[in-house]
Amino acid sequence: MATTDDVRLTEYASCGGCAAKYSAALLQDLVARLPVEADPNLLVGLAPSDDAAVYRIDDTRALAFTVDFFPPIVDAPADYGAIAAANALNDIFAMGATPLVALSVASFPESLPADAVAGVLEGAAAKVREAGAVLAGGHTLRSEEPLYGLAVIGTVSPDAIWTKAGALPGDGLYLTKPLGTGLLVHGRKEGRVDDETLGRAIEQMKALNAETARSLRALGPHAVTDVTGFGLIGHAYEMATRSGVRIELEASALPLLPEAVELAEAGVVTGGDSRNRAYVGDALTVDGAGDAHVTLAFDPQTAGGLLVSLPPDAGGTVGVRIGTVAAGEGVRLHA
Repeated sequence: MATTDDVRLTEYASCGGCAAKYSAALLQDLVARLPVEADPNLLVGLAPSDDAAVYRIDDTRALAFTVDFFPPIVDAPADYGAIAAANALNDIFAMGATPLVALSVASFPESLPADAVAGVLEGAAAKVREAGAVLAGGHTLRSEEPLYGLAVIGTVSPDAIWTKAGALPGDGLYLTKPLGTGLLVHGRKEGRVDDETLGRAIEQMKALNAETARSLRALGPHAVTDVTGFGLIGHAYEMATRSGVRIELEASALPLLPEAVELAEAGVVTGGDSRNRAYVGDALTVDGAGDAHVTLAFDPQTAGGLLVSLPPDAGGTVGVRIGTVAAGEGVRLHA
């Protein structure tokens, strides 16, 4: 009988993490077909969509809702559970909200050892506790490919919600985690990445954006989103579109994981790369930036950092300054 030590979760999956996301272009078309709710208390829904939905309870309280799940991105069950939980919880932090209650969304092969399934759940529960929330239950199906994630409810003041839609010309753009985790996970499957390098990527993916969000509250951000499966450029494109501005990204300023740079320079790309490029399409202008920087800017991240648009008089910063907001439209990646 197989034991937890024998389990390699990624062998059960055809793709993993946020690289498994449905094509952004197809998703955009699908969402456009759905009816838009007219309830005035739905402060953030599908028109336009954001990192989470927000529903107002009264003048001082609103609920933020999100759900996120994906196939295994790493082999260790506890790490998989923690990364999946962090990825879902970070959507709540990206809205300026505080997580309150989470439910597991899970599907596992019945052949998977019970200890491995328990490890996934325990890793997630620990991350939910770290976020100050409670894992209160969930729903589990059986399937040949494992899937795990969370549905999360958080609280936020109706006048303190962060969205992608408020960036203004003159703002500075900041990114709070380095790029490249998607390439490192993909490179590991090809035998190009060692245990130590992958371990550093795992620790980054397990990190909550809670402390960063707390620091941001005092700075009055104009727009916030988390960088996940659509890559930095994909999420910057959404911020540009929602805000009616152009996002200017400086390639040399991007924080990058060194080993991921080596992979990009060697021509390695993830399965999500082409879908992310198709989503942005002609809205991207590349001006002097090298191919490796473009690849890393499209690299799908799992539980990535926050992309933040801060007013020039914010009186402080978070993360690394990677560009500016300008009048116009689309995204420009320049040298």
